[in-house]
Amino acid sequence: MNKRITAATLAKAKAANQKSVWLTAYDTTSATLAEAAGVDVLLVGDSLGMVALGFDSTIPVTLDQMIHHTAAVVRGAGSSDSHRAWVVCDLPFGTYQQSPEQAFETSARVLQETGCDAVKLEGGLPMAETIRFLSDRGIAVVAHIGLTPQSVKKFGSYRPRGNNPEEYKAILADAGAVADAGAVALVLESVPAELAEKITATVSIPTVGIGAGRGCDSQVLVWHDLLGLSEKNPPFAPAYTNLREQITTAIAAWSDDVRHGKFPET
Repeated sequence: MNKRITAATLAKAKAANQKSVWLTAYDTTSATLAEAAGVDVLLVGDSLGMVALGFDSTIPVTLDQMIHHTAAVVRGAGSSDSHRAWVVCDLPFGTYQQSPEQAFETSARVLQETGCDAVKLEGGLPMAETIRFLSDRGIAVVAHIGLTPQSVKKFGSYRPRGNNPEEYKAILADAGAVADAGAVALVLESVPAELAEKITATVSIPTVGIGAGRGCDSQVLVWHDLLGLSEKNPPFAPAYTNLREQITTAIAAWSDDVRHGKFPET
């Protein structure tokens, strides 16, 4: 029988000082492969807009697109003989910020139509009321603070956050607010390692780092960055292989064989 990863599993891992592994996934194949490799959490990020759909930010991603891809990931989860990963779906821009009621309606649809385990939303203190509203109604919420990609139009760039005293203090307050509101995990993106370590030691929920140093309880990377499929990786995400080159080479070799009459062999 497969061991099912849950929010409680991740909380116990934090208490035992055991690192958890998160990875984005966008379809059944990526989910199956990631889970077989032992990944604990599959995050269906709205990053799919940039890595899979050709957008220049996450803002154009729709709820229907997130549901479509998350359902595919859920269908791929559970294939491992050793465990079943926890699946988290990003709530896309504009589907939860208006009110707690809007966020609940969106989250309920995501859970019902995909079968995933949790939703993730961006924002700290301003979203605490929404997180509490969802949590009180039985929805597992992963919070996301620091660099919040859905706010790129406001900040004008994807620069790291928390490098000045004002942002540092605000992010620290954000962390406490979302944890107190009932979030089950907290993504810390592109913040100083010292700040991430301080937050990890302060809050009771697992922290998930991306460009936030080694001190977090968990780490997450984008599928395409990890596997060398991206044209350019962020400095905190070295590729562990170069599938972009390998895939291009394979397709070019096959194309050459087709053009020279070598494929198929008979």
